[in-house]
Amino acid sequence: MVVVPLAGKSSIADYMVIASGTSQRHVGAVAEHLRERLKAAGYSVTAPEGLPACDWVLLDAGDAIVHIFKPEVRAFYNLEKMWSVDLPAESVGAP
Repeated sequence: MVVVPLAGKSSIADYMVIASGTSQRHVGAVAEHLRERLKAAGYSVTAPEGLPACDWVLLDAGDAIVHIFKPEVRAFYNLEKMWSVDLPAESVGAP
């Protein structure tokens, strides 16, 4: 998991969280569990995007945007590089 600070880079949120699941089922389960936990903690969370396929699920929790990917999809889109986050190569795609 990687947390990308967006303050000063974007007005959409303060943070972007990028995480991986090991399979479509895992990605969907992580997204649903996280959504339930965020709602229980009082955050306003929109309906997840991408749940039917579960290759890439997006949760919008207001100040934080959460992306949950299958590893190969995360490597393909490489949001860490797009947002100029310097990471060791082995962390990209790692669950």
